[in-house]
Amino acid sequence: MEFAAIVVAGGAGLRAGGGTPKQWRPLCGKPLALWSLEALLAHGARPLVLVAPADQLATAKALCAGLEGVFIVAGGRERMDSVREGLQAIAGSSAAVEAVLIHDAARPLLKSGHISALLDALGDADGALPALAIADTLKRAHAGGAVHGTADRTGLFRAQTPQAFRWSVLRAAFAVWPSGETPTDDAQVVERHGGRVVLIPGDPALMKATYPEDFAMLESLASGARLIRSGMGFDTHRFGPGDGVWLCGVHIPYEQSLIGHSDADAGLHALTDALLGAIGEGDIGDHFPPTDPQWRGASSDLFLVHAADLVRGRGGRIVNVDVTLICERPKIKPYRQAMRARLASLLDLPLDRVSVKATTTEGLGFTGREEGLAAQALATVETPG
Repeated sequence: MEFAAIVVAGGAGLRAGGGTPKQWRPLCGKPLALWSLEALLAHGARPLVLVAPADQLATAKALCAGLEGVFIVAGGRERMDSVREGLQAIAGSSAAVEAVLIHDAARPLLKSGHISALLDALGDADGALPALAIADTLKRAHAGGAVHGTADRTGLFRAQTPQAFRWSVLRAAFAVWPSGETPTDDAQVVERHGGRVVLIPGDPALMKATYPEDFAMLESLASGARLIRSGMGFDTHRFGPGDGVWLCGVHIPYEQSLIGHSDADAGLHALTDALLGAIGEGDIGDHFPPTDPQWRGASSDLFLVHAADLVRGRGGRIVNVDVTLICERPKIKPYRQAMRARLASLLDLPLDRVSVKATTTEGLGFTGREEGLAAQALATVETPG
């Protein structure tokens, strides 16, 4: 199902302490809002709208540097106003949207499984939301704290986000919501419009950061919920007749070419294997067999993007990549920055998380004799625990 998403980060967010709006505060070294943005992008949300306070748009733009497909809009006075701004941004895009997820930036531990479950629930409903049954006894009390009753908790649930809706139903419901009224959540808007909204099992890890102590809890959950994994890759190709070589996605004019079934880009092949190794997905030959004629002469860009998509499909993110090219010639230095930029583009990474280096073997071995070249790569990824 093609879906868009709105991450609402338009509030002041100061009750959480720290002197910085909570949506920008770091959680395990990463700004709170970025956790949800990356999870939604990895699952395919297009477009993805971040709604930020009007006086903090520069902060939001800096946060999203390197994230492709994110729109940033200014929020309104109330949460509902911010959601409306997000809906307008989606309506103004050219995307063919079937569903929309609306999520609070203050709930950072969003996982791929949550998103899949919500989209599946829309198969026979207009809306869906994760919810937790109320387990604690509910008491009514006077302002001074004296108890004057116990509430029946039967059938009561705590609503969480993200909340998912059919795009056409959500737009129609928001269009007729009475001005001057403030819904408690987005599902209420669809409910009043007559839409069928269903609950799916919630997750305690989808807790909302509201007070200082919540950050301590989230730090504990986040540090135990993510794994840092590394993978290595190595590839070689021999030289043959030709007028240039492909390395790390960049064409270098040269008196020879590299020989291989595809375009023989050893840098991309090594990096593809590194990413596959980091998530235990075999090697490049498992996914693109050299015996398959459809890959003859293929651009190795395809292989690297496939590996990156597998990482993101598991709810992971690529932390950084490092490629070392081993050859006497051609000289790599004039092309290093272009290679870094190409890898950053293919992997949707900031440039400072991409490294390309070159070295020689001091005339030793097949690379020293200029019979071919080699590449090795290291990739670090973060995945759910």
